[in-house]
Amino acid sequence: MRIGTFLVDEMNVLGVVSEDGVQYLNSCDGWPNNMIDWILESDEFSRRYKDDFSSLPVDDIDNASVIAPIPRPIGNVMCLGKNYAGHAKETASGNSAEIPKPEYPLVFTKGTNTINGPFGNIPYNANVSRQIDWEVEMAVIIGKKIIDVHIDDALDAVFGYTVLNDISARDVQYRHKQFYLGKSMDGFCPMGPWIVTSDEIGNPQNLDIRCWVNGELMQESNTSEQMFTVAETIAIFSKGHTLYPGDIIATGTPEGVGFVRTPPKFLQPGDVLESEVGKIGKMRNVVV
Repeated sequence: MRIGTFLVDEMNVLGVVSEDGVQYLNSCDGWPNNMIDWILESDEFSRRYKDDFSSLPVDDIDNASVIAPIPRPIGNVMCLGKNYAGHAKETASGNSAEIPKPEYPLVFTKGTNTINGPFGNIPYNANVSRQIDWEVEMAVIIGKKIIDVHIDDALDAVFGYTVLNDISARDVQYRHKQFYLGKSMDGFCPMGPWIVTSDEIGNPQNLDIRCWVNGELMQESNTSEQMFTVAETIAIFSKGHTLYPGDIIATGTPEGVGFVRTPPKFLQPGDVLESEVGKIGKMRNVVV
C-alpha cells in the first residue's frame, strides 16, 4: 500500500495511492488525518480500507497537492553517514583504497524543521551557505515502539519506506566540525512522495537509487551497496534508545555528491533536483 499526505482545502488529508490515482480518506468517519495516527493502528486501518473503503472515488494524482508524508515528525530524523562503500571511498583522503566496513556506523540527526515536501522548493540563502549539496537516500519509517531490538527482528518493526534527500550546507557543516547545523536548515529534508508499506517493498536491500541535477544523473546505485543493512541500522539505533512509531531513519547516500567533484559542484538558484528510489517513487525539488 502507498499512503501519502495531501493538502485538500487547506487541510492535511491522508490518501491511498494506486496506478489509477489517489483516494482521499477525509470523507470517512473515524479515520486519521495524519500519518502517525495511521501508523499506530496500521493493521486495523489497512484491513478497514481493504474491506470497506477501497471503492472510494479516485482523483487524478497529477492534480493532487502532495506534501511530506510526515510533515512534522515527533523526533529528529536519524541518519547514517558514509553507509555506501562508494560514498565512503569518494570522501576518504586520497579516495583510492577500498574502505572496509567500520565496526560502528557514523550517525547524526537532522532537525524536524528540515522536513520539506517531495515537490517543495529548497531555500537558498547565499548569506548562510554557498555550498549546498545533494544526498539521495532511502528512509525507513518505524512502525512500532521498540528498544534493544535484535537484528533478526528489526524488519518486523518497519512500517514502510520513503525517499529522502539529505540536503547539506557543506561550508556550515565543516565550519562547525559536526553535521547538525549544516544539515538542519529549514527545508533541507525533502521527503516523499509517499510511504510504501514494508509488505510491498519486501527486501529493502535491492532497490535502485538515483539523483539528478538539471537532468544530469549525479548518483546511481542500489541499496545492496549499503555497508550497514536496514536491519542492522534499526538494531543499532534501538540500543538503549527507544524508537517510536513514525520515527524516520535515513540510511545513507551513495557516491556522486557535489563537494567531492573536480571542480566541486553545488546547487544554485533555479536548479532542479530529482531523487528516486525504486518501488517507492520520485521527488522533484527546485532551488529558490
